[in-house]
Amino acid sequence: MSDNPWLDWTVELQSLAQAGLFYGRDDFDLERYERIRTIAAEMMAALSDLPIATVRGLFCNETGYQTPKLDTRAAIFDGDRILLVRERDGRWSLPGGWCDVNLSIGENTVKEAKEEAGLDVRAERLIALHDGGRRNHPRSAYGVTKAFVECTALGGAFTPNSETTDARYFALDELPELSAGKNTEEQIRLCLEAHRSPTWIPPFD
Repeated sequence: MSDNPWLDWTVELQSLAQAGLFYGRDDFDLERYERIRTIAAEMMAALSDLPIATVRGLFCNETGYQTPKLDTRAAIFDGDRILLVRERDGRWSLPGGWCDVNLSIGENTVKEAKEEAGLDVRAERLIALHDGGRRNHPRSAYGVTKAFVECTALGGAFTPNSETTDARYFALDELPELSAGKNTEEQIRLCLEAHRSPTWIPPFD
């Protein structure tokens, strides 16, 4: 559970409604499930200050049994400094994004590092699997599992792109404003702790 139970209940209502719409057969039940999903979208809009059209796009475009989305984050180091990329809103994050359906966690991490940081990397080992709803804020409108992966930079250079405007290495005592929905200071500290440990055992939620 997150620190806002109303968000948790709203996400659960949406999930139940989506499953009901997929597995239900009775027309009257389907109508009720659709109404429950609409109410859940309206609740999420009210709780998050997101426009209702945005929430409907997140809540109402999927079918089938709802499962968490997978987000990968690349932890790339230069000594004890970690690479962050600057998002379009000015905040910073580890390079990463949603895992494509045809890519593994490692492959997606490599792809995102290239797209957002301009670096060719090798995915070395898993650092952690986190439940985004418990660890990151604001709470997403859907479940998110976050995979943090330690990577070795092989070459390349940053160029501005459609997602990021800069890439730099930072020490822990000089971290810029972070995009907390993507990574927190606690998660970055965890990445550095793993980097320093040759016998790291990945924690998971």
